[in-house]
Amino acid sequence: MILLVSLQIPCATDKISFTKPNALTINSIMKAIDHLSLNIPDSTKPRVVIIGAGFGGVYAIKTLNSKDFQVVVFDERNYHTFQPLLYQVATAALQPDAIAGPLRKIISQKRDFHFRMLRVLSVNHQNNTISTAAGDLRYDYLIIANGMKTNFFGNEEIKKHALPLKWIPDALNLRSQLLQLFEWAGITDDIGLRRKIMTIVLVGGGPTGVEMAGALSELRKYIFPKDYPGIDFSEMQIYLVEGLPRLLPAMSEKASERSAKDLGKMGVILKLNTMVESYDGKTVILKDQEKIDTYTLIWSAGVAGNIINGLEKEWTEKNRLLTDVNCRIKGTKNIFALGDIALMKSDEYPKGHPGVAQPAIQMGKYLGRNLSAIHNGVSIKPFRYKDKGSLATIGRGKAVADLPGNLRFGGRPAWWIWLVVHVTFLISFRNRLLVLINWIWNYFTFDKANRLIIRPFIKKDLEVTKEVFEMNEKY
Repeated sequence: MILLVSLQIPCATDKISFTKPNALTINSIMKAIDHLSLNIPDSTKPRVVIIGAGFGGVYAIKTLNSKDFQVVVFDERNYHTFQPLLYQVATAALQPDAIAGPLRKIISQKRDFHFRMLRVLSVNHQNNTISTAAGDLRYDYLIIANGMKTNFFGNEEIKKHALPLKWIPDALNLRSQLLQLFEWAGITDDIGLRRKIMTIVLVGGGPTGVEMAGALSELRKYIFPKDYPGIDFSEMQIYLVEGLPRLLPAMSEKASERSAKDLGKMGVILKLNTMVESYDGKTVILKDQEKIDTYTLIWSAGVAGNIINGLEKEWTEKNRLLTDVNCRIKGTKNIFALGDIALMKSDEYPKGHPGVAQPAIQMGKYLGRNLSAIHNGVSIKPFRYKDKGSLATIGRGKAVADLPGNLRFGGRPAWWIWLVVHVTFLISFRNRLLVLINWIWNYFTFDKANRLIIRPFIKKDLEVTKEVFEMNEKY
């Protein structure tokens, strides 16, 4: 007998939901919960608990010595995601498994390493335990590397209607909605409605927004006209809205200017120094009261830290965990933070390290290599971040690069560097091979072969699809 229960175990939302209340009684649900167990074996070695398997967590896993520690990894997903390429899944350039790798494969060659696909609900630092839906677990060392979540800045209306791009399910939802909307555009004779369907607004001019805007522009130029010959794609509008005066604010002004120039040539409408006030699923209203009618608002305007319950407020600043130069959370002896969630201030980085992959990777390697020395009371060198530069791609043969030595350039050389770097840091050889094959195919054929609506997703309250959905459900 298979019993399905919706718990706060990895799921798409944070809520417990029971779609059919009459299917299970409360007593049977509680009985199922009572029978859950973490099943972590006892060990004479110190236990390291790692929360989150992003870049920081994965590289800590790879470098920790299994002879010295028992390691238990918790994550809501059973795979590691290469987030810099999420936008390519959303725009049909890559399939999801090209940028993801199973966590159990990463730990399969490690002894006394354990993975549990569970959300950590809280931390009890007085008792050195963490709590999950399957029970509590004691730790000797705790590594928090659970990253960031999308920040809607308290605007619940935008949160309800906008499409984030943080995880693979987000990318698949966005891809399905875009492809389905264009299918609907092909079967309507209402010109105004078609224009609304074909208008896309991106909010956030960082790497995700810039790269997504460029990818959509290339779809409009090379792919969609062949797929939908009856639609005039000169009517398709792509807006990129950024609250600051320039794109890519974390990169050099030269990179910002180059990216804005390239996107402008590609037909992307830039709205700089502009904030979004509201979005009801149909109309975006900007702070200057300009209105943009669209069914698709893609939100990448900011992130906020995933602060776990039980951590003290004085350990945090701006939703990040304050750490010392050894990645240890200030005020603790045995709790560490890695990657985006960590705020390690220094003279060189008074606001902490940039929220990109490299600091997380380097922190994970640093702590993994040095935790044995810390456990044995041996002093270690402070963490030093080595800035390897920043890259952003805009489109075919278009990219910008800020590299060490004050090298600033763009165009095809930057694009080739971007390709090599992103392939190099994928989690496995299989991932690298899949991405290379897809990119070579896309480059020579001007075709993105992953335009598949495998898992339909679209808001059913849109008037453009309501009747179609009702008919499909009826018949």
